[in-house]
Amino acid sequence: MRSVISQSITLPVPAQVLFEMYLDPVQHQAITGSPVIIGKEAGAEFRAFDGVLSGTILAVSSPNLIVQSWRSTAFKPADPDSTLILNFIDDEAFGKIDLVHLDVPEHDYDGVTQGWEKFYWTPWREYLQSRAQ
Repeated sequence: MRSVISQSITLPVPAQVLFEMYLDPVQHQAITGSPVIIGKEAGAEFRAFDGVLSGTILAVSSPNLIVQSWRSTAFKPADPDSTLILNFIDDEAFGKIDLVHLDVPEHDYDGVTQGWEKFYWTPWREYLQSRAQ
């Protein structure tokens, strides 16, 4: 059976700004505190958190959709890559990110589910708050 992680977050900037921040290596690093390799087009490599996360950009539809193959070092060698889908939506004066993360192995499902809040959503909120001050 497929595993599905589904999360939504609303942040206090327009969706297009969030989209651009995610795909910009300098801003992505500012959010997470860790260097990242990322590109803005299909086929671009993705690496974050000193190689703990890796994958490939599979599709980009600016300014709304990013699809990546994605895996963590906690995946076993025989585990296939998971698929990450990020949809960026304007919600009044805010931006909303709808995340769907498919096929995370059962043994890493809880870690990945909690990791989105710990390593992305909380730091992103804090980063945007620090910029607003």
